[in-house]
Amino acid sequence: MAVNPKATVITGIGELTTNTEEFGALNDAALVIENDRVSWIGPTATAPAADHRVDVGGRAVLPGWVDSHTHLVFAGDRTAEFGARMSGTPYSAGGIRTTVEATRAATDDTLAANLRRLRAEALRQGTTYLETKTGYGLTVADEKRCAVLAAEVADEVTFLGAHVVPPELSAADYLDLVCGVMLDAVAPHVRWIDVFCETGAFDAAQSARVLEAGRAAGLGLRVHGNQLAPGPGVQLAVQHGAASVDHCTHLTAADIDALAVSTTVATLLPACDLCTRQPLAPARRLLDAGARIALATNTNPGSSYTTSMAFCVTTAVLQMGLSLPEALYAATAGAAQSLAHDLTAPGAIGVLRPDSAADIHILDAPSAIHLAYRPGIPLTWSVWRHGKPVTGRHE
Repeated sequence: MAVNPKATVITGIGELTTNTEEFGALNDAALVIENDRVSWIGPTATAPAADHRVDVGGRAVLPGWVDSHTHLVFAGDRTAEFGARMSGTPYSAGGIRTTVEATRAATDDTLAANLRRLRAEALRQGTTYLETKTGYGLTVADEKRCAVLAAEVADEVTFLGAHVVPPELSAADYLDLVCGVMLDAVAPHVRWIDVFCETGAFDAAQSARVLEAGRAAGLGLRVHGNQLAPGPGVQLAVQHGAASVDHCTHLTAADIDALAVSTTVATLLPACDLCTRQPLAPARRLLDAGARIALATNTNPGSSYTTSMAFCVTTAVLQMGLSLPEALYAATAGAAQSLAHDLTAPGAIGVLRPDSAADIHILDAPSAIHLAYRPGIPLTWSVWRHGKPVTGRHE
């Protein structure tokens, strides 16, 4: 058999999760990486020869996590607010303004250092693709600098100027800014626009205006909705064809039905639900109705200060009624779909198939069920991104 000097073959995979119908989950498997793509998948016994060979000793391999909802551009923390909430104070959208004040006062270097720290922390835990948002600046200059800094670190950036109304402006004046000069300044640096459609933030009419302005500027649409109570967020997202509506904690039967017949992905944020003492989103009801779901961390200093996708997957299995394969899919392929990625396209993320991205997460366990079976145990053994090992063991 000819040896391909440009390829790396990974063998001895105890369980390979591919998220594809043609491969499913394979045992005693191997995969070949060429450059930044997977080029072959099959049994270890028939793996092609290559100059570089990595035997993972029966460990489980899955696609790298795709974290499709984070807020990494911030300064300061909100430990006092968190402590009060654990003592019974309800969560409200207004706490965001504390982070806005700290972020505005921070230097670019401080914000960039925190961004890099959190991105590296996520990568060490298997997150190979990550979205993040603006939303803690709320002035034209601060939203623009947050977008520019985010684009240097994240794979995709979302404009969330419509996070809350800053105290120095009226809602009407701020909405004019978000949909006008601020959008113009930020649009070249982002892919998406988002709006927090919630009591204490923006109502349905205001949110619709934000989405329409973003669409006119060529941006894709996302919505924060139905986090604190039933509301118009889900219906608004579906009506506008948003790629994703995120939180979905409080859903009516009509909301679930609307999601089930739409292309909008319901992105669930279980760490946020737990940290705000909200009920967990109805993941089982959504899947049973035919809706598509994703899991994400919602990393932010106020309501979900974690970068652990494994924690979200574990919670989804142990407390939200999902099977392990369903939760894995939601945290990889489902999350990619929430970012409007085609799972069959060359370089696809969230799946492992020939010509997909060579973004892989190797667990120090024989199967992925150990993520739920051994909750809280750090199981990441190695992470490969763009076909190269970036953290952990790989020899």
